[in-house]
Amino acid sequence: MTALLATAAAAVLAGAKSLVAIGEWVADAPQHVLAQLGFQADPLTGVIRPPHAGTIRLILLAVDGDVLDTAIGRYLQERRPAPEPAGAVRRAIAVDGKVLRGSRTPDQAATALPAAMDHIGNVLAQRQVADKSNEIPAFAPLLDPIDLEHTLITADALHTQHAHGAYLCARGAHYLAVVKKNHPGLHETVSGCPAATSRSTTTTAPAPTTATRSAASRPPGSTTSTTPEPARPSKWCAGDGRRRRAS
Repeated sequence: MTALLATAAAAVLAGAKSLVAIGEWVADAPQHVLAQLGFQADPLTGVIRPPHAGTIRLILLAVDGDVLDTAIGRYLQERRPAPEPAGAVRRAIAVDGKVLRGSRTPDQAATALPAAMDHIGNVLAQRQVADKSNEIPAFAPLLDPIDLEHTLITADALHTQHAHGAYLCARGAHYLAVVKKNHPGLHETVSGCPAATSRSTTTTAPAPTTATRSAASRPPGSTTSTTPEPARPSKWCAGDGRRRRAS
């Protein structure tokens, strides 16, 4: 089964977009490629016979997609670099969803696949959104197999949900959430946070004025008086596993 799944993945990476195309790709694959995929040679002839397209189709229909995604994600997590020493940059994981190209049919909506990816580029987990649902209920099941202790989770505004924040805090994770006007109460609260009392480590530089932009072109010894604009509060809300911060 491993060789058949590897064959399907390799064919798709090579540009195959259908089961027929996968079958054609493996039928044309040279012997050394079939050997690398895990197929065994005939002990009498020494030739590796490629699998039939129908066999690959049956395997793909029988495999549980979520179980396969979990297995691949676990494999990639085990291959990730060793944890950084204390005081180093915190590990970050981004949660985002994409629609599977070509999955929409006249009778079925397009397949959505939310995924969790670290900033090295490894997809650590992926799940298919249930029919007639969205990415919100899939958030916690997606992250369940991942060690979130002391990690920073980022996501788009869709996942700015109280339940998501509580879940991440319970897992010992930090989070950075985008606050938009789809949460009017929270948006108003964050907008009203004075920058002077913010606990955020992010600073806002003064906006350049005509005087500051042209200062370099003045003769030596000339002076000017400028008043920088005050820093503006950001529409971001951050959680550190213990409290919510806003700046």
